Amino acid sequence: MIEFPPELTVPVSGPIDARVRPPGSKSITNRALICAAMAEGHSVLVGALESEDTIVMQESLSRLGVKVQAQRDAAGNASTLIVEGSGGEWPVREADLYLANSGTSIRFLTAALAAGRGKFRLDGIDRMRQRPIGDLLEPLRSLGAKATCSLGSNCPPVELVADGLSGGEVTVSGEISSQYLSGLLMAAPYAKDDVTIAVEGRLVSVPYVEMTCRVMKAFGVQVERGDFSRFRVPAPQRYRKTTYSVEPDASAASYFWAAAAVTGGSVLVEGLQFDALQGDVEFCRRLEAMGCRVEEMADGIRAVGTGKLRGIETDMNAISDTVQTLAVVALFAEGPTEIRGVEHIRHKETDRIGDLARELRKFGAKVEEFQDGLRIEPGPLQRAVVDTYNDHRMAMSFAVAGLRIPGVVLRNPACVTKTYPRFFEDLARIATSIS
Repeated sequence: MIEFPPELTVPVSGPIDARVRPPGSKSITNRALICAAMAEGHSVLVGALESEDTIVMQESLSRLGVKVQAQRDAAGNASTLIVEGSGGEWPVREADLYLANSGTSIRFLTAALAAGRGKFRLDGIDRMRQRPIGDLLEPLRSLGAKATCSLGSNCPPVELVADGLSGGEVTVSGEISSQYLSGLLMAAPYAKDDVTIAVEGRLVSVPYVEMTCRVMKAFGVQVERGDFSRFRVPAPQRYRKTTYSVEPDASAASYFWAAAAVTGGSVLVEGLQFDALQGDVEFCRRLEAMGCRVEEMADGIRAVGTGKLRGIETDMNAISDTVQTLAVVALFAEGPTEIRGVEHIRHKETDRIGDLARELRKFGAKVEEFQDGLRIEPGPLQRAVVDTYNDHRMAMSFAVAGLRIPGVVLRNPACVTKTYPRFFEDLARIATSIS
């Protein structure tokens, strides 16, 4: 267990010259855990992430009777998970599951449990009770599940009575979270008949849906689609046991690429290429547009700061988990940066538009807030004490600002345990690697 102080002062750095390998992707780990848990036989997940979001998923699977064994490396980290699949029938038919503030866990598990049989309750922290899930429950009800938000809102706790999914055609909203669609896709192979899913409205975070389909394929299940507005999953199908390697987390990589940009240094993130499952590798292209040099190497992607950044206008709908990172880089650019197309991030761990704007202003920036984004006009930089809103991405993004601005303090740095418990150790290490 890593201990964190209530507040943390970020170490100032000169131009960084480093290489780093972030831990495994949270998004891929939780998708692979669902597929492995529903598969027949033992699956091995290599390079899986160990963090709050993946631990609550593992603990919930264990409560459902699915055995998940962690193999630890020399440093004591659980780098490999062995999952004994249930074959789609949950061994435990009644359970009360706590998912903290893990959106992937509660949404994926709700759909997966609906494909089996039993009576379940899924809940989380207070913020989880403010995060919508009704757009997932509606198509599940159309497929035969009895699913309600027990407090009468559109948010958890979820009460679920499952007796398998019937199959047929359903519609799911794409405007709040792509996780609704991903959850349905992963559960659909276990329906009695084929499932067709039509997406209503603009689908946000499209690369994450592509990721879902590719993880499903790795476990032996095919999804048919022409574009991202309509999907067909032939059923019944079954996931097959497999050995699966989890990529390093590209969202986490964005902080290190950004560190190179703001310090005028160079950081190579190992284990990622532009053909990765994770769309967030495209964050590098935004840095390139701002004046950085980006190089795809045999062993990863390198970002090199040129010492001069310029503001850009960009739609970040597809890579919205990196909005906060780019917003912090914008503090050091010449001219304004405008980010649009990300209204859905208001429903994340915190309001990632409104709360982000508030913290950016502390550094001297003039920020105009839109419903779907924000415009950042840099001002004379000043130190700040950053409120993180229990949002891991707020803490890690603003840590990058502290590499350049002396005295930046982060409140509640422990929130990084959600996806990257050793983030500050890695950041301190690269901050001492000066060119």
